[in-house]
Amino acid sequence: MTPERLGLLWGVTVFAGAGARLLAAFTGLPGVVLLLISGLLIGRSGLGLVEPLDLGQGLETVVGLLVSLVLFDGGLNLRFPGDTIKATVLRISVIRLLISFPAVVVAAHLLAGLSWGVASVYSAIVLATGPTVVTPLVQQIRLAPPLGDVLEAEGLVLEPIGAVMALLLLQLALGDLHGWREVASGVLARLGGGVGLGLVFGLLMSEALKFLKSNPSVGLRLQITLGLLFLLHGVCEWLLPLSGLPASVAAGVVVGRRPATNAEQLDGLIRELAQLAITMLFPLLAADVSWAELSPLGWGGVTCVLALMLLVRPIAVSIATVGLPLDFSQRLFLGWLAPRGIVTAAVASLFSIRLEQAGVLGAGRLQGLVFLTIVMTVGLQGLTAQPLAKAFGLLAKQNPEEDSSSQAPPDSTSVFVDPSQ
Repeated sequence: MTPERLGLLWGVTVFAGAGARLLAAFTGLPGVVLLLISGLLIGRSGLGLVEPLDLGQGLETVVGLLVSLVLFDGGLNLRFPGDTIKATVLRISVIRLLISFPAVVVAAHLLAGLSWGVASVYSAIVLATGPTVVTPLVQQIRLAPPLGDVLEAEGLVLEPIGAVMALLLLQLALGDLHGWREVASGVLARLGGGVGLGLVFGLLMSEALKFLKSNPSVGLRLQITLGLLFLLHGVCEWLLPLSGLPASVAAGVVVGRRPATNAEQLDGLIRELAQLAITMLFPLLAADVSWAELSPLGWGGVTCVLALMLLVRPIAVSIATVGLPLDFSQRLFLGWLAPRGIVTAAVASLFSIRLEQAGVLGAGRLQGLVFLTIVMTVGLQGLTAQPLAKAFGLLAKQNPEEDSSSQAPPDSTSVFVDPSQ
């Protein structure tokens, strides 16, 4: 690929993403929906101006570095204000692993026609909600706490787990692993190793920021943080592929929880860079979608995604929230809002390439079904999130005095009480 063509690819991609953001600001429509549409417009399904595969092996590197930045930002702002929220996130994550994962495998095989091996890879890829989509939606619709905290934390917890599981199930489908015991040990090794390295690098970042505490240059602090973050990603991918995902979240949690680092000074800059990464990645990965991959799925693919949205997740969330201080509207909203995002798209794109290179049937159908899932969840849930939250009285009050008077203590059992009551 010529340098001129490469420059045009990035120019068109970033311009399309920025245009989508601008349109979202003027219209009030969810930005993630418009980012997705912009990618479809400039890619294979539209004008054909952007072909992500032209980046070659650089695609995986660029996507990995930008995703690590997005997840680090999520970990930096991850908060569990109260034991009830911790219990909610933990229970939803565990129940979804036990119920959603096998249920989606069956649905993908029976309804979308994927083989059992490819169906298991699909189920792992779409296991997690996308924090890159959920966070902007929560902020844009002004969702009252603590539902936003639960939704963001769920994505950050399950996103690395789902991606690592998908990689190992892919290796199992390709014959590189033999048996579920190797898959389980691989998951534990990558998650444990990633979290361990993330904690170590998080401490290094914290000490560096603490050392630079008296330095008035926020830019230098940002450069040191990004340097260590990208080094962490490179080391993790070199040692244990995809362990960089949990490592980035863990590093962000450590830096965000150590008050001596003054992380709040970096928070705004990191958040802006993470938003820029999303603005670049979403159109780029959506541009890889081809109608030729979506059309063979037919109504079977649509039915599979609808089953995921309307049956599998609501049932899993309903079971996970039994006995918790959630009213019906809050449980219904948690069961509905589960859009898939950047990491899901990135993993699907990269894994389908590997399956195609290995000659495995169904590689194109896998990518098509994953992007159909993204299109339907982002489109339907993104457009209905605010009207539904408004109808249920789950939006944050605009009056600060009302907000402060209506908030319960963090550890109170009434932390989930409807803010409109």
